Amino acid sequence: MVRALFPGTFDPIHYGHMDIATRASRLFDEVIIAVYDKPLKTLMFAPDERISLVKEAVNGNPKIKVTGYSGLTIDFAHKIEAQVIVRGLRVFSDFEFEFRMALANQRLAKDIETVALITAEQHTFLSSSTVREIAMLGGDVSSMVPPHVKAALSRVSDIGEHSPPNALRD
Repeated sequence: MVRALFPGTFDPIHYGHMDIATRASRLFDEVIIAVYDKPLKTLMFAPDERISLVKEAVNGNPKIKVTGYSGLTIDFAHKIEAQVIVRGLRVFSDFEFEFRMALANQRLAKDIETVALITAEQHTFLSSSTVREIAMLGGDVSSMVPPHVKAALSRVSDIGEHSPPNALRD
């Protein structure tokens, strides 16, 4: 059995993420979407809510499981006995970042391969930060995220309008 790890912050999950996860599930026996808990960036959603949003987004695909994690991705890959790390590439600038990350992971663990899947053309513009910004400014993100994610973004956007600056960072 080949287990693949698809790590990320998924803040929030969008159709581009879902496309990569679904396509990876056709290539591998099991795909573990791992939601990173403490990245070095400001997040809109707490880890538990991101995990919940991801679970609902991929519900129905028996080959995809969702969990949270912390620490080095490569250590988590070993912990869950993944043989592959799956990454998505949207645009050329993603390649350099992902290439360097794959080389670092290879240095740390030669037994785990990195596989990059090219995002479907209709999702190349999508990023979680783009989705967050559009939602925070009251734009329509219904073509970018599933309905339950749009609803969660609306809740947080409404809170953000009435909260003091930096309230969403806490």
